[in-house]
Amino acid sequence: MALGSNMAGGFASSEALLEAALARFPEAELPVLARSGWWRSTAWPDPAAPEYRNGVALVEARQSPEAVLEALFSIERSFDRTRGARNAPRTLDLDLIAYGRRVIDAPEGAHGLRLPHPRAHDRRFVMGPLAEIAPDWVHPVLGRTAAELAAEATVGADAAPI
Repeated sequence: MALGSNMAGGFASSEALLEAALARFPEAELPVLARSGWWRSTAWPDPAAPEYRNGVALVEARQSPEAVLEALFSIERSFDRTRGARNAPRTLDLDLIAYGRRVIDAPEGAHGLRLPHPRAHDRRFVMGPLAEIAPDWVHPVLGRTAAELAAEATVGADAAPI
């Protein structure tokens, strides 16, 4: 799972909001097995927007990928996430990056579930934190490790650990 925020909402900081969101994962039957530290990056594609905080969590999921995605949407809503324009500032963004080695492309229905996440491999603010906790994770389509992808990612190239 990838977590991101650039609007703290009622929290003292985006990091505090992300910690609170991560604490909800076990309630959604997504126990956290490992997690990265928080990373910062300039907002993209509008660098004038507030800076982002991002991280990654490895969770144990026993339900279907569709059910996991629905649980993530529910957690987002509980933090006042509204879906509008793509890449707009947000209180909370939760993305399902991969589900084991499954490859799914369901653009119609199932909330357009695509696994692995179709853009995660090019986002340093996702691959960097993933490489922090699972550098040898292999992308199920590209056959490249998280560490390799983090080194080559072009979106959010300024992303760095806090």
